[in-house]
Amino acid sequence: MNAQQILDKLPYSKPFLFVDELLHIDENGAKGTYTYAKELDFYKGHFKDFPVTPGVILTETMAQIGLVCLGIYLLGDHNLQAKATVALTSSTIDFLKPVFPNEKVTVTSEKVYFRFNKLSCNVKMENEAGEIVCKGNIAGMITEKSHEQ
Repeated sequence: MNAQQILDKLPYSKPFLFVDELLHIDENGAKGTYTYAKELDFYKGHFKDFPVTPGVILTETMAQIGLVCLGIYLLGDHNLQAKATVALTSSTIDFLKPVFPNEKVTVTSEKVYFRFNKLSCNVKMENEAGEIVCKGNIAGMITEKSHEQ
C-alpha cells in the first residue's frame, strides 16, 4: 500500500484532516507533514491577539500521522473494508515549544508494539527549524464500527 492509498483511507476530512503529506511509512513507523493555515477557526480565540495552536490539535496531528496512518498500513488492504477504524485509547505528550499559524510541522512515529489490535507509538513533532515542539506516546485500538451511518 502506498502513501496516497493510505491518505485516501483516512477517516477524516477538512477541516479536521491534519495530514498534508506522508513522507515515509513502513512496518516500524511513519513520517508526515502538516501546515497549520492561519485561517483555521481555532486560532480566532486561542489566544486573543496571539494565536497559538492548541495542544489538543498538536496531539491530534501526531495521532493522525503517527498512529492512524501507520495502523492503516499495518492492516493492509483488509483494514477499512472490514469496517475497522483506529480509536485513540491513550496519549502522554510533553509540549516544549509553541506552534504558530502558517507553521509547517513534521511528525515522526516509531512503533512500540502492535498486538491484540492495539498499536502503541512513540511520536515527535518538529518545526521547520528541526526543533522538537512536542513528543510522547500515543496508543489506539483497531475496532469495528458498531453503528450504521
